[in-house]
Amino acid sequence: MERRMPDRPSAVLAGVIVAFAIAAIPVAAVLAQTSGPFMLRETGQQFENLQQAINAIGAGQGTIAIAPGTYHECAVQTAGSVHYDAVTAGTVTFARTTCEGKAALVLRGRSAAVSGIIFKNMAVPDFNGAGIRLEQGNLDISQSWFADSQQGILSGNDSNGRITIDKVTFSGLGTCEGPGGCAHSIYIGDYGTVQITRSRFEKGRGGHYVKARARTVDITASSFDDSGGRATNYMIDLPAGAAGTITGNWFVQGQDKENYSAFIAVGAEQRLHASDGLAISGNDARLAADVSRSTTFVADWSGDALVLGPNMLGRGLIPFDRR
Repeated sequence: MERRMPDRPSAVLAGVIVAFAIAAIPVAAVLAQTSGPFMLRETGQQFENLQQAINAIGAGQGTIAIAPGTYHECAVQTAGSVHYDAVTAGTVTFARTTCEGKAALVLRGRSAAVSGIIFKNMAVPDFNGAGIRLEQGNLDISQSWFADSQQGILSGNDSNGRITIDKVTFSGLGTCEGPGGCAHSIYIGDYGTVQITRSRFEKGRGGHYVKARARTVDITASSFDDSGGRATNYMIDLPAGAAGTITGNWFVQGQDKENYSAFIAVGAEQRLHASDGLAISGNDARLAADVSRSTTFVADWSGDALVLGPNMLGRGLIPFDRR
């Protein structure tokens, strides 16, 4: 008996099946590339550029694993929680490219984490070009590098936000060339808390190494090597006052300063936050070997009850001056 083969579906029916199949694919999967250096760890999807990967996470949360390479691109995060993670720390570089005239990463989502990434050679017309511009939300950054740019990290205001910086190097940053004032290695706005641990600051090119208007700071076990700095100012500036701790750090002030009057300044611009109990102790501070002058370790404009010492201070340093 002759076997009858099933009839082929009509062309119309086939078209309906294909259309339904395409419609069932999530938008993120349609946008995903079969290969690319930016991979969502949760799904394995790969993308040709970073912005596509961020858009795929949307208001959710996810980790973008970044393959080794130098990338001349930037991205903006407007929602969600995103972890930007170099597959191998120190092999991923974002260079010379900014979004919105601001930074390589512009962050205004719920939160962000950055690990193992190098940001370098960022410059924009208003002299605020940064590796990271944080406009709101929490930021955790570790084992990363910021180099040879107008600023390393620049933030807006988020009184409930938290910033943690651990094992990060800031080198060759800052400038006072712009008409709007100086840029700095780190400039944090009115944030809730800022924690900086086990990090290095060196070779500043203007402004302060750390300027923070946060309510609470914890700056611990970090080094501030200004011996190769050029036209720099304070090592740590808390212009609006702050509570917290500055402890276990190493400071060297170099010769080429725009302002050498103090290492640490408290409340020099306004009294937004109380500085009562701000503990500055266990630090080692000195002038570079080729520097001969007198200066002040902590200069205070707040009038609050700071808790000072003991600190190990080298020649020419006055421990404290209330201004």
